[in-house]
Amino acid sequence: MNDMSWTPSGPPSLPSPPKPPPMPVAFSGNRSEFFHLVKRGAGLEMVTLGFYRFWLTTDIRRHLWSNTQIDGDGAEYTGRGKELLIGFLVALAILVPVYLAYFLAGLEAERYKTFASFPLVAFFYVFGQFAIFRARRYRLTRTVWRGLRFWMSGSGWIYALKASLWGLLVMATFGLALPWRTAALERYKMRHSYYGDLQGSFEGRGWEFFKRGWWLWLLVPVAFVVTPLAPFIYGAFKAVEWRWWLSGIRIGGVRLESELPRSRLIGLYWKVIGWMVVLGLIFSVYLALAAALAASMSGDGFAEFFQSREFSKSILLLVLAGIGYLMFALAINVVIRVYLVRDLWVRVLESINIHGIETAANVSARGELANALGEGFADGLDVAGF
Repeated sequence: MNDMSWTPSGPPSLPSPPKPPPMPVAFSGNRSEFFHLVKRGAGLEMVTLGFYRFWLTTDIRRHLWSNTQIDGDGAEYTGRGKELLIGFLVALAILVPVYLAYFLAGLEAERYKTFASFPLVAFFYVFGQFAIFRARRYRLTRTVWRGLRFWMSGSGWIYALKASLWGLLVMATFGLALPWRTAALERYKMRHSYYGDLQGSFEGRGWEFFKRGWWLWLLVPVAFVVTPLAPFIYGAFKAVEWRWWLSGIRIGGVRLESELPRSRLIGLYWKVIGWMVVLGLIFSVYLALAAALAASMSGDGFAEFFQSREFSKSILLLVLAGIGYLMFALAINVVIRVYLVRDLWVRVLESINIHGIETAANVSARGELANALGEGFADGLDVAGF
């Protein structure tokens, strides 16, 4: 019998290539450069009575975005300060009449003034949630990476309704429902977030968040009694929240993973508190010197000046106190921007690894720019973020 051999008809199958290792995120920005940026911005805010903050916000975002390196490429922030200013002015044109109408209605219904604040608070809470969603849409559409724009769909009013209903549940459960509220809102936001034609999603679950931070909820009442514990508790909570949130983000096949330790952010909050104490002492000394100057110019002694009517009528003292307070507030803003914006951004980025970045190589551009009205509402209601 002849020996028979079989030869495969095609080439041998090759083993599938190994998956690339996770990609860390790097930050290349210089801290002194950022400090100079916010210090210069604070001075210009003082000269322009605060209106420069729109351009300063834009400069801060450009610095953070451009120095955030993902797979060797930095992001780009294309927003402009002029857009934020216009959005803020349009928001004021809507919000000021609301304030005025409510004030006039309150005068007509003076006997119901005990309950008059509830509708206003409810309105601005719902409106604030709408502003948060629209502000996020604006920032996302002004973020570009490798020439492709992020964008966002969805309804700000639907988001505001969801946030409000969840907010009622959080109040009814004394805060215990907060992890589920956060997860539900993040799922809505990420489901409507895109990078080109890659759709986002959020895989974080409220129960996971609760398991990581339940002990912090128990310590919150203690923090109200033992105040020095508050920075430890809040810093640990924010670290838990950042880690849980980042690890739940998906954009197409791209997955984020964070290993942020619970103690990583606590020092930042203590540094801010320390600087506030120092700046508060400096402001107190300044006020004492201003009062002494005003007393010497009035011709009275220091003690007599404070006991006389000249103290309450002193224009010089009022002007000096106003200038000092403005400088104190701007100095606090510089501290917050350095520690709780720049340094927090860097520490969070250092904890991130990105899986599946190769799936973002062939993406088609989609989406349209959003206007800055949401940012204007958020700024007017003081709910703006990064």
